[in-house]
Amino acid sequence: MLSLFLFGAFSYFNAVENYESKISIKSWAEEDRPREKLSGQGRRALTDAELIAILIGSGSRTETAVELSKRILRHYDNDLNKLGKASIAELSKFKGIGEAKAISIIAALEIGRRRNEFESGAIEVITSSRDGYNIMRRHLMDLNHEEFWIILLGRSNKVLGKELISKGGLSATVCDPKIIFYSALQYQASGLILVHNHPSGNLKPSNEDIQLTKKISAAGRMLDMGVFDHLIITDAGYLSLADEGLM
Repeated sequence: MLSLFLFGAFSYFNAVENYESKISIKSWAEEDRPREKLSGQGRRALTDAELIAILIGSGSRTETAVELSKRILRHYDNDLNKLGKASIAELSKFKGIGEAKAISIIAALEIGRRRNEFESGAIEVITSSRDGYNIMRRHLMDLNHEEFWIILLGRSNKVLGKELISKGGLSATVCDPKIIFYSALQYQASGLILVHNHPSGNLKPSNEDIQLTKKISAAGRMLDMGVFDHLIITDAGYLSLADEGLM
């Protein structure tokens, strides 16, 4: 009986401690409440840390959500683009961040990225390598692994669609020409653009990139299907093999 009493008492005080260890935004000083600040002064008045704090909702007994947000941002050099690459597992390593909060942060950053693409307007016809980059950058930025995509084109370079061909590791991905042209034939495409990313940030094409491009271009000519470009995309920009005369 005594052991049951002690267990119950321990559970009670542990629950109280856990409850008290959370500092909700409502308990902060009014000038430190980011929700009220947003409501009263507008969204542009908030710092990045305050915006993230609204997503987090609560801190701990030793730090507020804003302080926790500042600590997370410092870890990523106060760079939202670097934070946007973080996985759920990485964010969950911060004390005070569980899976649900990590997901909220990632989802909010992804919404911002998609909004940026939407505001630039949908591209219906490819007229330059920049158009191809603008179509694909949302899919390939902030990735820690390589992905290989194709943009399918109809007559007059009208965009018919885009397809993920393969995913790879940190420095390479396997690309099967048979899969590429199978997808192109499904779309009844008359041409295509090859696209892949370099997570390292290095825009220089490798010898493998150049040889693969030439191999796929040769196969395309046999099918009377143009391979117009091969874009390499990083978080900082892109390189066009066609523009560089490497096709």
